[in-house]
Amino acid sequence: MALRRAFLRIGNIQRSTCRSLCTSQTLCTQTAPKEEKYEKKQTHFGFETVDEEEKTKKVHQVFETVADKYDLMNDVMSLGIHRVWKDIFMQRLAPTPGTKLLDMAGGTGDISFRYINYLRNLGPSAADKPSSVTVSDINQAMLDVGKVRAERQGYANDPLVAVDWLCADAEQLPLPDECYTAYTIAFGIRNCTHVDKVLEEAYRVLQPGGRFLCLEFSQLPNSQLQWMYDQYSFQVIPVLGQLVAGQWKPYQYLVESIRQFPDQETFKSMIENAGFRHVTYENLTFGVCSIHSGFKI
Repeated sequence: MALRRAFLRIGNIQRSTCRSLCTSQTLCTQTAPKEEKYEKKQTHFGFETVDEEEKTKKVHQVFETVADKYDLMNDVMSLGIHRVWKDIFMQRLAPTPGTKLLDMAGGTGDISFRYINYLRNLGPSAADKPSSVTVSDINQAMLDVGKVRAERQGYANDPLVAVDWLCADAEQLPLPDECYTAYTIAFGIRNCTHVDKVLEEAYRVLQPGGRFLCLEFSQLPNSQLQWMYDQYSFQVIPVLGQLVAGQWKPYQYLVESIRQFPDQETFKSMIENAGFRHVTYENLTFGVCSIHSGFKI
């Protein structure tokens, strides 16, 4: 009997020790800090897959590299047709005296200068209400080129339109809500990492009734024309970049970025999802580029 009681005491001690260890392990499991795995989100830079933060840096480098030759290369690559597209773009905006325009990704001033010319051509009525334009770009080098052009071409101190320059990210604008009546972005939104955030910011800074217009390269609806366009884009444009601007890779990226951008219907839906209404698009030159527009109601 004594031996049996001894064995029972040993068993109780083992069970008690086991319960104590299990409780201790449970507490350790509950109190131990969890290791959070942070996975960097990825996106596309042309046909290359990169981290989102890296894309912003790479795009910045591209436009810093090509800033001095940007306008010349636009003429060379499009055979000058980009000027017609931008003229049509401004006609569709049809600004009136008193318009407050935010020209995003407008570094070298092409759209803003057309805006000023349009208001000038309205005659004396344009002087009745003061108008303004904020030329904004994420790249200071592009803005510097635009400022030089503005001085040279007589837009810097226009009596009808106040012009200011803002280096800013289209995804995070350092601007108050509802401070503009029109927002334009030409050939710039496809270079942004989060297109949806750009659209949300555009909606935020526009006043009710404000107009959003985007000019961007698109997808051709005709497969044969698309094939011809692809041959020109991939075989000719990078070569022109090397010959004219001494740069191959930036123009290879620009071509690839066009192919990565959503088609017209998909982009239209994205604009609507940001809150804009009466969203429409118009194809130019068989759909090589398109004008999307919408209103903040």
